[in-house]
Amino acid sequence: MALIALMVMPSCKKPATQQDEQALTPANKEICIQLYSVRDLLKDHPIDSLLPKLAKMGYTSVEAAGYNDKDGTFYGKTPEEFKKLVEANGMAVLSSHVSHNLSDEDLKKGDFTPELDWWKATVAAHKAAGMKYIADPWIGPQKNIKDLQLYCDYLNAIGKLCADNGIKFGYHNHSYEFEKIEDQIMYDYMLTHTDPNYVFFEMDVYWVMRGAASPVAYFKQYPGRFKLLHIKDEAELGQSGMVGFDAIFNNVKISGAEGIVVEVERYNMPVLESVMESINYLKNAPFVPASYQN
Repeated sequence: MALIALMVMPSCKKPATQQDEQALTPANKEICIQLYSVRDLLKDHPIDSLLPKLAKMGYTSVEAAGYNDKDGTFYGKTPEEFKKLVEANGMAVLSSHVSHNLSDEDLKKGDFTPELDWWKATVAAHKAAGMKYIADPWIGPQKNIKDLQLYCDYLNAIGKLCADNGIKFGYHNHSYEFEKIEDQIMYDYMLTHTDPNYVFFEMDVYWVMRGAASPVAYFKQYPGRFKLLHIKDEAELGQSGMVGFDAIFNNVKISGAEGIVVEVERYNMPVLESVMESINYLKNAPFVPASYQN
């Protein structure tokens, strides 16, 4: 499948070094980091040691990807401890990725009611952690429209539960959602069969491009549905020339975005340098706004 490539001017800023890190000043832009970006470091380092480094780079909030449903913790911290730790480093707890997929038996019966008990405990933990948003990052490719419709109903029910607790609920895409199921594009079906009052979409702009689609076209077709945006590239932001970040940000108001989240999945340099290079690209890009509050 051919990729749509929107060319942008590459970043002229050299890769960041540890010496550069010491000279960084706080960001004047609201930029969240998905903590999955530093997953390799979190294997051997406590989150306590990484948050100060991310804050010093200029990240203003975090999106978690480390909720443990066995004990209700985030990166080994209780929800209250996690919130206190993030805020002690001058950042905010913005959002979290959480997934709890339907079983084959659920799909066969067409009933997701038993799964909502899991979500009740999960939402309570996220509320205690101060989360403003929860995003489901994966339901997987579906076999037919019947199963996809059940998932849409499921997402609506989770969204209603979140809304009752003061949290916004959304869905984060990859590239498989742009394939067809029974002649219908999965992503479009989800957008039109979920309730905007209960389900927003956290668009991952890189995966949209990998799905041979246009982020801006989706902004215009479904204005206001994309409350969060995952700003991602092949590796560090602005290096591949594949993603048209200028066009995306020039149309960001249409999307309904209330925040952006940097996620780095592949690295061309050490992890901390990579996430620093990515935030520096956004801080230096004139088309990236300072805030998303209307």
